[in-house]
Amino acid sequence: MRRSPLLPLFVVCAIDVLGFGMLIPLVPYMAERFGARTEIVTAIMGSYSLCQFLAAPLWGRLSDRYGRRPILMSSLVGACLSYVVLALADSLVWLLVARMLAGCMAGNLAAAFAYASDVSTPQDRAKALGLVGAAIGIGFMLGLPIGGVLAGEDPRHANFLLPALASVSTCLVALALVKFALPESRTEAHERESTHPLRVLRERPALRLIVVAGLLSTCANGMLESIFALWALNRFGFGPRTVGLALFVLAAVTVVVQGALVRVLAPRLGEVRLGVLGACAYALGLITVAASASHLAVIAIGLALCGVGSGAFNPSASALASRQSRGGNRGAVMGTYQSGTSLARVIGPFIAGPIYAALGPDAPFLAGACLTLPAAWLIWRAGRLAPTESSPSRRSTPPDR
Repeated sequence: MRRSPLLPLFVVCAIDVLGFGMLIPLVPYMAERFGARTEIVTAIMGSYSLCQFLAAPLWGRLSDRYGRRPILMSSLVGACLSYVVLALADSLVWLLVARMLAGCMAGNLAAAFAYASDVSTPQDRAKALGLVGAAIGIGFMLGLPIGGVLAGEDPRHANFLLPALASVSTCLVALALVKFALPESRTEAHERESTHPLRVLRERPALRLIVVAGLLSTCANGMLESIFALWALNRFGFGPRTVGLALFVLAAVTVVVQGALVRVLAPRLGEVRLGVLGACAYALGLITVAASASHLAVIAIGLALCGVGSGAFNPSASALASRQSRGGNRGAVMGTYQSGTSLARVIGPFIAGPIYAALGPDAPFLAGACLTLPAAWLIWRAGRLAPTESSPSRRSTPPDR
């Protein structure tokens, strides 16, 4: 029996994102060490996603033309270089350069999701994309505490060199796995039918709604991730280790939902309903964190709700986006969707800092909830526009032939 290529893809994505996850709790502390204000710290966090936004459609189209494996390998080499620059950074300028280079390379997730779509049937696509999402969540989840532990708890004397070098090592392992364990999934049809992202959006109204829904939800997520370390530092005095463990709770719940519950719920509820429920759960989680009044148990419950919501929404929205493809342009479609989520990760951090400074520490969480709730309606509306593509009762999906 032929082994499923999803297993090595799962491992590659988990290891790749592990290195990224190690650095998430640390970048705000690095920026503050170099004398950056809150608005600058969140802007540096957003620069990563700005470059990812610009690069994702390009990586998706290149993977349609040249194959998924070459794109994954090329971007992993670039990511490795970005971690080396980060390890050597001694100023805000080099920190910014490292994050922008890493963001350009992070567009490879479009190729990873396109790969998962290539090797799955329409009926199993939400499961396959949920599996890849779970792999990303596992890498992110494990990276958070590892990075925090390697850096230490003292914000003033945290060790940033060790996490950066560990990220280089994980990137090299992922590169070797792609080279020796991941078969190519692209066919001649992908090269022949590659489509420009703007044309994809123009021709598919349901995809436009899904992209906007993903943008709103991910914007709220970007606000949470970019401001949480500063919020926890100023309110509780927490250092990288504690912040990493707190975000670990969020990532752990997301992984469980994506890797287990989505596989059970998606066939029963369908991607549309699951996406709507996920968006609502995420908004409720943000409201809970904002209303915690410094009670750690309530904060943990709020983060757990965010994890449930993210774990249900992300694979559902990705699956709905994938169903808008026409086989040969799946890389372009997924790159377009990933570009929308990357743009959200630019907007989220850039607005989180000013909101925090102007309206108070809890305001970014409430603003994120206000952004997430409309995403539920957009997913529902997208399902109404393309019912035959999103209905769980369909046995086949004509556009994927």
